[in-house]
Amino acid sequence: MRTMTNLLTNGACGPVRVDFDRDGSVHSINSQRLVPSKAGQQNFDHDLPGPTFRLLSSQIAYLKLSSLKREDVGKFITAAAGTRGLIIDVRNSPHGVLFDLGSHLVKRQTPFAISSHANPSNPGAFYLSTPAVIEPTAPHYDGKVVILVDEETMSQAEFTAMAMQAAPSAVVVGSKTAGADGNISEIPLPGGFGIWLSGIGVFYPDGTATQRVGIKVDVAARATLAGIREGRDEVIEAAIHVIDPDLAAEEIKQLVPTRTPGDH
Repeated sequence: MRTMTNLLTNGACGPVRVDFDRDGSVHSINSQRLVPSKAGQQNFDHDLPGPTFRLLSSQIAYLKLSSLKREDVGKFITAAAGTRGLIIDVRNSPHGVLFDLGSHLVKRQTPFAISSHANPSNPGAFYLSTPAVIEPTAPHYDGKVVILVDEETMSQAEFTAMAMQAAPSAVVVGSKTAGADGNISEIPLPGGFGIWLSGIGVFYPDGTATQRVGIKVDVAARATLAGIREGRDEVIEAAIHVIDPDLAAEEIKQLVPTRTPGDH
């Protein structure tokens, strides 16, 4: 389903008519199908457009990982100091910030994942690695950590979310992730085709599987058609409610920037 959404409008290149429903009325536009190389870069991230870090209020900070750079992690953690909660948006593709960011969320060495590997000398046998761990680094963020995930949370993003999830106060909000973390092993097939699969298994430290399952979600939340039409981000709204359950729904809506149709 995650992949199908990017393919539903595929077809022969050339003129095409698109019919769509807006506020109960059916409209049509004439457009062109283009080969991907001429269609421009497509962004499937579901995080908020705009800056990497922002304060949604004096008590709630927001950080998206799609544009976060390792050298900026420390300054954003410092900027979030004193807030009641930090929302970490992983509905995107992070860029290797797992250990840099995770280190500011724990106060002691914290394991977050183990992996299984094939034993080449004994085909069919596997062994478990030592746990992957996060080492603490100052400054430490003391507020509640809320991690946002959905179907765009895949591979490295899932592994990153697992690391953030290891923080003592962490809560994961969102919906089922892709369930496709681990490394990539490519197998070529006749006719120029090929398949990719993960060459290692990825598990939580307690042995719970993540592949084909996705990471553990604590609070279920997803975008709805009505919310998209209103320009709302209902997953962030759910995260704010986790941080401050006393805020009224209308107050929460006012804290989240409104999206335009092109942002989805």
